Amino acid sequence: MSSAAHVQKDVLSQIKPNAEQRKKIETISKKALSLSQRAASKYKGKAMLAGSVTRGTWLPDKMEFDVFILFPEKMTEAQLEKAGLEVGKKVIDGLKGKHEVSYAQHPYVSGVVDGVDIDIVPAFAVSSPEKMKSAVDRTPFHVSYIEKNLPTRLADDVRLLKKMLKSNGAYGADSKVEGFSGYLCELLIINYGGFSDLMKAARKWEAGEVIDVEEVVKKADHENLRKQFLGQPLIVIDPTDMNRNVAAAVSVRSFLKLRALAGDFVSSPSVEMFFEQALGPISEQELMEILKLRRTNLVMLKFLPPRGHDEVVWPQMRKFADRVQGILEDPNFEFRVMNRGIFTDGSYLAGIVFEMDSVSLPAVQKRTGPSVFDKDDGVRFIEKYKDAALAGPYVEGVNWVVEINRQFPTPREKLRDALSKTLEELVQRGVPKLVAERIAKGSDVISENHILVEEVRRNPAFGVFLRKFFIKDKLA
Repeated sequence: MSSAAHVQKDVLSQIKPNAEQRKKIETISKKALSLSQRAASKYKGKAMLAGSVTRGTWLPDKMEFDVFILFPEKMTEAQLEKAGLEVGKKVIDGLKGKHEVSYAQHPYVSGVVDGVDIDIVPAFAVSSPEKMKSAVDRTPFHVSYIEKNLPTRLADDVRLLKKMLKSNGAYGADSKVEGFSGYLCELLIINYGGFSDLMKAARKWEAGEVIDVEEVVKKADHENLRKQFLGQPLIVIDPTDMNRNVAAAVSVRSFLKLRALAGDFVSSPSVEMFFEQALGPISEQELMEILKLRRTNLVMLKFLPPRGHDEVVWPQMRKFADRVQGILEDPNFEFRVMNRGIFTDGSYLAGIVFEMDSVSLPAVQKRTGPSVFDKDDGVRFIEKYKDAALAGPYVEGVNWVVEINRQFPTPREKLRDALSKTLEELVQRGVPKLVAERIAKGSDVISENHILVEEVRRNPAFGVFLRKFFIKDKLA
């Protein structure tokens, strides 16, 4: 038995559900399906189980399953939403669980029953993917395909892939992670015939890699696919819809992370690759030593977490981070961002953390203007600065130059000025609405390390985030 095989066997012994866990999820899922079918029949709907529980690829650290309620196609969206919520609440209540309404493309009911997470999701019972009315209508076709094409013997291979990705921050197609979905993991295992063969292939992947499980697209047309899915590092044709890339959510980082892991597994497999290292919050001394060694400074824009579904909030947080970095790096202000990170605990603290090469610039700022041979622009430049100039206008080479008082010597002053606006002004200036609603009610800019450490003491999760902030993936 090879070293890689030993590693896989060892990992599986730790990540496979035990008999008690299997019995629990099997019992609850059967009850949920039965209750769902009974409640859905009122609307001529049909219930079906979905998710990894249907093909035995689930991991025990996340006990969960979905029940899809397939309503008649002739229903309106409003009717589907109303019926879906009614059925969902009835099912969770019937299981003696606690329910809540969650939101994606349609509102749906989530619940927890004896430690098992359950989503009751309404969808239209369409006859083909071409007739879909919403993205969730696709799921039944995925369930059917995987049940027919994933042999039972490969279920553990899917588990290995999921566990490796999850422990390395690349599992999940949600907006926060931008990684590999469960369905994508299953397709990859089907395509390569197992975990080991996937690893051997993935270590050689190149950006724009095309995987076509059913070989519906000629290899000569792969370049056209790369143009169609421009900027997407991995292209996996959906066997149920050849116009869809199953890997559309996979970021460049997640793609390269799997490629790097595959290379490490083939050359030097280890159990540790499958388990995330437990990290504690960064200490004040550690933070000081890191910043002293790097000779950089941290600036944090702090505000209350935006309200909304993660699938909406995280893209807005990323867009906001882009906007704030653009404000700081405006050539007129000369601040330089080296790294940035986004944190939110969803309840009390949200923040964009920037690593700056400096948090204080000289009081004087040099502005270089047009050439002395550009008469009209030269006149305008001189007129603009003649009263404000501390020195000049003078000439360097052939360009007019002035020295003026710097308007914002620190990032804190610049950000406070830029963000101390009304909600309407913030939105007009490119701040996404959910974030703008929070910023308009108040924000703070922190550049003192001891105050950052106070935040760590109040919120250990933020301390773990700060520790990870300085850890860079080795992706090549």
